[in-house]
Order: sequence, then C-alpha cells, then structure tokens
Amino acid sequence: MNYHMIGKVLKSRYQIVQSLGAGVFGQTYIAVDIDYPDNPKCVVKQLKVSNSQPSYLDTLRLRFLTETETLKRLGLHNQIPEFITCFEEHERFYLVQEFIEGHSLTAELPINQQWGCLWTENEVVEFLQDVLSILEFVHSQGVIHCDIKPENLIRRAVDGKLVLIDFGSIQSVDLGIDEELPIYRIPVTSLGYIPPEQFIGQTQPNSDIYALGMIAIQALTGLEALQLKGDPHTNEILWRSQDTPVNDYLAAVLSQMVRYDYQERFQSVSEVLRVLQQMVQETQHNESLEVAVENRNSAQRAASEQSSPLLTGMKVGLAANSLLMGLGVYSLVNNSPAYSETETLYKATEEYQAGDLQEAIALAKSIPSHSNVYPEVQATIEEWQQQWQQAAEQYFIAEQALNDGRWSDVLSVAPKVPDILYWQSKIDKLVQQAQFNIEAQTQDLLAKAYEKASVRDFSTALKYLRQIPKESSAGALVQKKLAEYNQKRQIRAAYFLHNAHKKALMGDFNGAVAFLHKIPKDTPIYTQVQAKLNEYTQKQRRQTQGQNVAFSMVSSTYQIENSHPGNHLPEVNVR
Repeated sequence: MNYHMIGKVLKSRYQIVQSLGAGVFGQTYIAVDIDYPDNPKCVVKQLKVSNSQPSYLDTLRLRFLTETETLKRLGLHNQIPEFITCFEEHERFYLVQEFIEGHSLTAELPINQQWGCLWTENEVVEFLQDVLSILEFVHSQGVIHCDIKPENLIRRAVDGKLVLIDFGSIQSVDLGIDEELPIYRIPVTSLGYIPPEQFIGQTQPNSDIYALGMIAIQALTGLEALQLKGDPHTNEILWRSQDTPVNDYLAAVLSQMVRYDYQERFQSVSEVLRVLQQMVQETQHNESLEVAVENRNSAQRAASEQSSPLLTGMKVGLAANSLLMGLGVYSLVNNSPAYSETETLYKATEEYQAGDLQEAIALAKSIPSHSNVYPEVQATIEEWQQQWQQAAEQYFIAEQALNDGRWSDVLSVAPKVPDILYWQSKIDKLVQQAQFNIEAQTQDLLAKAYEKASVRDFSTALKYLRQIPKESSAGALVQKKLAEYNQKRQIRAAYFLHNAHKKALMGDFNGAVAFLHKIPKDTPIYTQVQAKLNEYTQKQRRQTQGQNVAFSMVSSTYQIENSHPGNHLPEVNVR
C-alpha cells in the first residue's frame, strides 16, 4: 500500500483519502474533489511506470491517451463508471472516474459451501443476462475487460444495479495482450477467473465469458473458482455434482461458457444472451403447459367431488375458522347437519387447540354415527392423534437440542411442529431462548475472530466466523468479514509464497522453507505450496550434503598436512 499518497492533492484538486489496492497495471485510490463544496468522492488510478526513459514514457503516454479515449466511450453506459478526466503530473499518469457507492458481488456469493445461500437458477440467469448486456456493449467498443471477477462487480446502492468497474486491464479485441502474463503479477483475487489462453498472451473476447461463467458456477455451488477441480485428461472444469440442483439446460450453458479451449466456448456475448433467452422462453412455455394441465385436473376433481355425497377429500380444518368454513360448504350441499353437531365439533376443535386432546376427542366422539358429518369427524380424530404425536416428538427433540447447546437445531425443528396453538406456544419459548443464545455466541465468536485478525491469523479468524450460526442476525456482517478475511488470507499466502521464491533464487532454501511453512494448509494455493516445499526441501538437503562434503574434504586435508613429518618443527631443548 502506498500510504505516503494519503492526503496528497493531485492537480491542485483531487485529494487522496484512501488506498483501494494495487493491480498489475497500477495503484487505485479514493479521492475527494476539493473544488466542489460537498467534496464528492471519485476514483483515481495511477498508471504503473517501470522506468523513466524518455522513449518509454512517450510510448506509455500514447497508450495512456488511447486508453482514456476508450474509457470515455465506455463510461457512456449506465452500468460502467463515468470517465471524469485524465492528466500527467511529475511523469506519472492519472485518470479519474466516477466513484460507485455500494458493495461488491463478493458479499452476495456463498463462500466455501459454509456461509451464504446458494443462488437459485432464476437468480443466476438474471445475473448472467445483466452482466452480459454490459459486456456486449464493452466488446462492441472493441475492447476486452480481462479481469471479470466478483470484486469488480459493484451492486450500486442507489438502484441495486450491477456496475462493472476496473478497466485498468482492458485490451484491444484485435491485439489482445502483448505478452504472457506471469502468475506472480496477477492479483490473488483474479486467480481462478482468468482463462488459460490469457496466461499465454492469446486473450479473446470470450475470455470475459469464461470469467463470468466461473462466477455463476460459484453462485450455484458455493465453491470459489480455485476450489473447483479439473478433469486430468480434458482440463475441463468439474463443477456439477449431485449436491448442485440445476437443470440440464442451464448446466450445459455454463459448461459451454467455461470450456478450456476458447475455440470450443461461446464465441460471442450475443450468442450466450440468445441461448439464455431461448431457455427462459421454453421454461415459461413449459410452466404455462403445467398450469393448463393442473387447471384441467382441478376442474375434473371438482366435478368428481360435487358428485360425491360425502365431498370426497374434504377434511375438517384444524383451526376453528377453517373448520366452520368446511362445515358451512358441506351444509349447503347436504342441507344438514344440525346446529348442535356443528357447535360440538367447533368446541372440540377449541379444546384441541388449547391443549386438551382427550377432551377434544371425547367431544368429537359424542357426535352420533347417523350424522352426515360423522365420517369426516372420524377422519379428523385420526388426524388429530397423528399430529399431536408428531408435535410432541418434535417439541422434545427441540427441547433436548436446547439442553445440549445445539441452538440452530432448535430453530430447524420448530417449523416441523404442526399448527396446534398449544404446541406452538411451547415451541416459541424454546425458539426465543435459542435465538438469544445464538446472538450471545455470535458476539463471542466475532470478538475472537477480530482478535485473531488483528494479529493476521486469518485462518483462525475464518474458523471462528464459520462457527457462527447462519440464523444469527449478524449474517450480513459475518458474510462480509468472511469474504474480507478470506481475501486477506489468500493475499498473505501469496506474499509468503513470493518471498519463498525470492529466497530460493538467492539459494537460501532454509529461508524459503520457513516462509512456506507460514502458509495455512486451507488456502487455495496450498497444492502449489506443497510442490515448492518438496522442491526446496530436496534442494536444502542437497545443499547441506554438499556443505558437509566440503567440510569433510577440508578436514581431511588438514589432517594429512599435519601428519607429514616435514610439517613438524624440530624439538628444541632450552637449558
């Protein structure tokens, strides 16, 4: 972080107030425009300058001016930050863009299948259509974004729309990236979303489609891009499993978006949009057919019920209102029963809801067998007994869960208790106590997580956060912190890996291994860490053996020299 920039005023107008981080192509800051009374925020990007040679600066200046013209055109889209200005100061190049108030898509995505809700198919389709419409405009301007990832999609606070940001990596559609992109120059948050061809300098328009498809798969599965496995024979992403409920049509679309070979992928954004639209239309058509069939079946059932003297399938309701409504309809058809029988059944239902099952059954059984409602009463008694038993069983399960400290289980059992007022009032008390305990546990775990994060132990902090029940009212905060600490943990892991690489280049394999041991095993790059650990450990062992051999040779030489007769001084006797 370039903290020395904080407070600095550029062009006598834009005061830097916060660093947003560094990327491959430069540093990004939040600034305030001090020329305006309300000091509106804006984003300032400083282009990275590798050297100060005049020829290099001239080339960079030309490229900078070319790209700013592109950004002006892109900023005309409602879901892309507006371009404000660009300038050069002290041989540094800056561009200023609109600041988007909101939160990144990272906060909305499920993480590690442990926090946050998996997206529905409809949510994924709407997300794809929204972002694809932005990309369609971007590609029509002759550029590729090259860094589509959750952090670069902002949910704008004012209207809830997604905004595509950070066009610092844009490239010409015709030229692509000029050179290969080394992995150590790529931000950790971009890994997993960058397609294979981008690493070898063959970026295509559908490279952006690959990245977007990976985000959609994360939304459906809860797995981050680096957690997904690849087929060892085909290199295709293996993302669909039995735990991923998604229809075959959408699954095929997503798999086509993330094909390993860009030539086998969708070739344009318009093509993906067209296929998605066709899928939506077919789904709506099928749903209309299902509704029509259901309406026809309902009409047939209604006709069948009207022809039955006992109104086949009608049950006496559990609550008094629904019970009376049922009897009212029944009375119209049968011109019976007597008011006293209706009143008796109503009273039985009241007793049942109040918690006296035996009295409710006794009252119901007092209705004579010749009554028109008798068959329904018998069915109702049986239903009452089943539901009462179910309510008692679920209540005692919830009670045991509360006693055992399994508060989330209490909340999951509560909806299974049948709609009986007596049991609902009892389960509500357990739910209130469980919710209170969950909130207390949440505060304790949050405090522990903050403490560990303050000493950069992000793995333990994440462990504490993941213990927080999903039912906690702090859900949004927890999800935000999970995303934040997960990102910081990955950045820290990448930092240690980079330092280990530097130590190894200098031949300091002891230092390299020490840095690798600092990287937590649950980081996405740990597979790479293990490989480097094996490599550096072997080199460390060979280095130690070489040193031991050299020491042995020196020692042997010393012994030989000292054992030769000519090397001894003659003894002198002093009298």
